[in-house]
Amino acid sequence: MSAFLRFTQFIQKTFALWVVLFAGIALIVPEAFVWLKVYIIWMLGIIMFGMGMTMTVDDFKGVLQSPKAVVIGVLAQFVVMPGLAYLLCQLFQLPPEIAIGVILVGCCPGGTASNVITYMAKGNTALSVACTSVSTLLAPLLTPAIFYLLASQWIEINAMSMLGSILQVVLFPIILGLVVRSVLKQKVDAYIQVMPLISVIAIVAIVAAIIGGSKAQILESGLLILGVVALHNGLGYLLGFWASRLFKLPYADSKAIAIEVGMQNSGLGVALAAVHFAASPITAVPSAIFSLWHNISGPALATYWASKANKMK
Repeated sequence: MSAFLRFTQFIQKTFALWVVLFAGIALIVPEAFVWLKVYIIWMLGIIMFGMGMTMTVDDFKGVLQSPKAVVIGVLAQFVVMPGLAYLLCQLFQLPPEIAIGVILVGCCPGGTASNVITYMAKGNTALSVACTSVSTLLAPLLTPAIFYLLASQWIEINAMSMLGSILQVVLFPIILGLVVRSVLKQKVDAYIQVMPLISVIAIVAIVAAIIGGSKAQILESGLLILGVVALHNGLGYLLGFWASRLFKLPYADSKAIAIEVGMQNSGLGVALAAVHFAASPITAVPSAIFSLWHNISGPALATYWASKANKMK
């Protein structure tokens, strides 16, 4: 194994540490990262392009092999997380600009980090990949529609404009990545090994840019947002797991769906907030903090499940 590949794997395993570290630096020296905000869309596009390059036809065979589990996972993703977000906003009577941000991240599809966390937890990784792929491809339609349904009481929402943004930063880059992979085949393998490192750098930069640009609002409301985000994430894991057990899915599948539901594509939430709610910077903060938090809670949950699996051997 090359030194570079070992370095890439080290950065991936310590992902949460880098997110926390640079978020802290952004609070101390915000001007060092604020300028990155104009590049958030491009950075997310690069992450999605990398996801497309790692996807193959075999990923979608998982849908055919476990259609029931995939349907449960995707339905839970787009019912549990938006529903929880709305209930938490009502329960805590969140200010409109924060409520919009919480609901926005709740309406996003599953994040690619869930696949790694599912693998670490000894869950059904193939199912996780299939759920992420399907929810991401459905996001251009479902994310704006559900967001409009739940958040329009707080602000006027242009769902068609949001649809265009998701097509631009999610679907088109993924399709481009798939095309590049199918045309170049094995030639892209070397580039695929670099993509996780690029994705980590991009997500860390996105979080730091939002944290730096919203320093005043975070110092004022940061603990409230963190509390809501932690509840949202934790209840997502719990309800995703219960939904799977209710439909009698195997334990490995239930772990995969719990992680898939609880972990969001928070980078998409940040990008959408930056584009559509630029006048209210704090709207992007729930997504940024979600990115920070689920990269701490996810590995912790995976470690618990992996240790439990080892004891059962």
